[in-house]
Amino acid sequence: MKAAIVTIGDEILIGQIVDTNSAWMAQNLTLAGFEVEEMQSIGDDAQQIKDTISDVFRRVDVVLMTGGLGPTKDDITKKTLCEYFDTTLVFDDAVLDNIKNVISNFTSLNELTRNQAYVPKNCTVIQNRVGTAPITWFDYKDKVLVSMPGVPHEMRYVMENEILPRLKNKYDIEAYIKRVFIVKGYTESALAMYIADFEDNLPQGFGLAYLPSLGLMKLRLFVRGEHRLPEMEAEVKKLQALLGDAIIAEEDITPEKILGARLFEKGLTLGTAESCTGGNIAHMITSVSGSSNYFKGSVVSYANEEKVNVLHVSQENIDKYTAVSEIVAAQMAKGAQNLLNVDCVIATTGIAGPDGGTEENPVGTVWVCTVYKNKSIAKRYQFGKYRESNIIRASNNGMLQLLEMIDNDTY
Repeated sequence: MKAAIVTIGDEILIGQIVDTNSAWMAQNLTLAGFEVEEMQSIGDDAQQIKDTISDVFRRVDVVLMTGGLGPTKDDITKKTLCEYFDTTLVFDDAVLDNIKNVISNFTSLNELTRNQAYVPKNCTVIQNRVGTAPITWFDYKDKVLVSMPGVPHEMRYVMENEILPRLKNKYDIEAYIKRVFIVKGYTESALAMYIADFEDNLPQGFGLAYLPSLGLMKLRLFVRGEHRLPEMEAEVKKLQALLGDAIIAEEDITPEKILGARLFEKGLTLGTAESCTGGNIAHMITSVSGSSNYFKGSVVSYANEEKVNVLHVSQENIDKYTAVSEIVAAQMAKGAQNLLNVDCVIATTGIAGPDGGTEENPVGTVWVCTVYKNKSIAKRYQFGKYRESNIIRASNNGMLQLLEMIDNDTY
């Protein structure tokens, strides 16, 4: 069964926002057993929308569209769909009730928002429990078109709770089963070389995807059909034996969630002392619900005087070894542990770039010191030239370094 994804909005075409919807939908449609034939981004132009629908309907069975459902004049998708399917807009009281419920806690109903309760007459209306724009489902001959909001969290909610279940019910398709592994200590090429024999000898129909992230690797093992679950479990055991402790998680999960779960499980507390990462580690840690159970706080000591005044780093050591050094990272970590009264600390000091590098410490040099109770370890990392990726790499490596200390409990 073939599908196409169409995202609508001038803001996508001019680069004002990044289209994250298409990748997410494609991934989840594929896992559900659909073949995603194409993805398109088009502008808020009625004729272009209609031409695109006609074009993709010639090749696919299901079209998923996002965008253009807001209350303003440039949101023309509903009106255009009425023209395409030769119908009119009608007022839907159930949609209005849902809109009132959604906005009741933060604003009052105005005329523009009320107008979102107008929907095409000959479609199935699906309520949007997390937004004001309803979802419209059109059965057209033997095909389906679904129009959803472009707001990413709204789209994901309705896809997971409404659209994917309905599509699976309508079409008899064998879904993929998958297993995900988060792997530390390998680059993509090094990991591919190490497990080449395993990959070459996978049973027919199995696939292995390498998904590199900054500071870690994600492996996805997949095959179509629930009946192949015993084979999947056998291959999983082979991969576990091959990679051993390099596997830090067997689910699609971020380093901050892995570390947070371990801290909570062991009743440990965490603080950070950040220079080059500028509070990014604290941000990532606190993005996890429930992090208040283990995270106590952070010191962003970006300037050297704050390293000295707040964390009690020795000015003499900064003068002698520079701020980007093992001893300064270690003193930052110890100072934060004393100040915040925590079991664990992640401290970073380095040169994120793109400027500021020296012969001794080129751009991308980062010292990370992690403390676990009364033990500490400092490591020097050499990343690249790009500031944003260096900050993320340092953050991820800091969390993984602490995680390794906790798991090994031998430092």
